[in-house]
Amino acid sequence: MTDLTEQFHTEVSTRLAKLVTDKSIDDAIALVTDAVAAGGVVQAFGTGHSEAFAMEIAGRAGGLIASNRIPLRALVLRGGEDISILGGAALERDPTVADRLLSLFDIDKNDIFMIASNSGVNGSIVGLALAAKARGHKVIAVTSFDHTSKVTPKHPSGKRLKDVADIAIDNLAPFGDSTLELEGGMGVGAVSSITAAFIAQRVTIGVAQALIQRGKKPPLYISANIPGGDEHNRALEDLYGKRIRGES
Repeated sequence: MTDLTEQFHTEVSTRLAKLVTDKSIDDAIALVTDAVAAGGVVQAFGTGHSEAFAMEIAGRAGGLIASNRIPLRALVLRGGEDISILGGAALERDPTVADRLLSLFDIDKNDIFMIASNSGVNGSIVGLALAAKARGHKVIAVTSFDHTSKVTPKHPSGKRLKDVADIAIDNLAPFGDSTLELEGGMGVGAVSSITAAFIAQRVTIGVAQALIQRGKKPPLYISANIPGGDEHNRALEDLYGKRIRGES
């Protein structure tokens, strides 16, 4: 390995070690377990690279079937808006999209929201968190405490995602996300996607364990690429219907 690769491995591994014992993740597991046990669905949202967090939460092998991913592009795919709105960062920063976006999904009173944003300040992110809270839902945030504290909120409320959430989890990414510096000062080695994926999996594992402890069988996806996968998944998906098929 090159020196930079070894340094990046250290940057990643030390952060993951801290997340293993992060109490805020334990608190999130408890909230998500209560929601799923009550028949709720985990509504996952993230924009830009943070959509990868939502993909870790919703609709993947080993993940909770009681989960749904809310993408900004649903405004085009299901909401009838022109595809031109998806160009650039304007939609991600638009504080007015939350209610329009949520109106496209079948959301139950027992659902819980998990929202990821490294900066935690864009209008759509804060707007959706506020809209979810206004509807009576619990909100769990995954964000960089370091980065969000150093940038100005872009939502008219002046709030950051971590200010709105019931539980805020620090993804431990540094300001600007990159962990290494090249000659000349350029940064490389972004870490937020890796730590966010670990957080998502730690929550999923914890919820599955907690449901078993309550005497319930956790509703988990298995790979569609193994025998019986489609049949297993479809049978459990049918229990939730359109609530977890938001993109279709």
